[in-house]
Amino acid sequence: MPENYAIISLGGKQYVVHEGERFLVERLDQDEGKTFHPEVLFLGGGGTAEFAPAATVTAKVVGHIRGPKVRIGKYKPKSGYKRHTGFRASLTRVEITTIGKKAAARAAAAKPAEEPKADVTPKGLPKGYAELTVAGVSEDAKSWNRPMLEAALAYEQEHGKRKGAIAALEHALAAKEDH
Repeated sequence: MPENYAIISLGGKQYVVHEGERFLVERLDQDEGKTFHPEVLFLGGGGTAEFAPAATVTAKVVGHIRGPKVRIGKYKPKSGYKRHTGFRASLTRVEITTIGKKAAARAAAAKPAEEPKADVTPKGLPKGYAELTVAGVSEDAKSWNRPMLEAALAYEQEHGKRKGAIAALEHALAAKEDH
């Protein structure tokens, strides 16, 4: 299987990178030993290719160095004009540590899919409770008996978690206790 590769953008230039590869780029504003995530333009390998993928490339700054000296000479004949200067580029050595999908996507793919829980309704729940609105619950709760109210409150705390419905059910239960 071919190795994964990515095309990343660093410092206004594009680089084709593989995992574990080290290369030089123009000086980055990162400290040595720090990791960062450059912009990923393309992800390929393994017979698949994806433009602007939802993937990350993790890179590590290995060190900052200066490039080789480039000598520049100026000369004008017959006038005795000679000038020499030099230049050394400031570079950063970068190592690509990982190429792939986002860590959250990896973790989700690694976890086995959870089985959907069976919808268990408590005994004594009024008919059609799941379709009731909060206003409907607060109106109908006045006519329900205590076991129905307790079952509706347990269902709401487990499933709906609608604050208005929970408050209406608790108020109706408190009113039943007073009588």
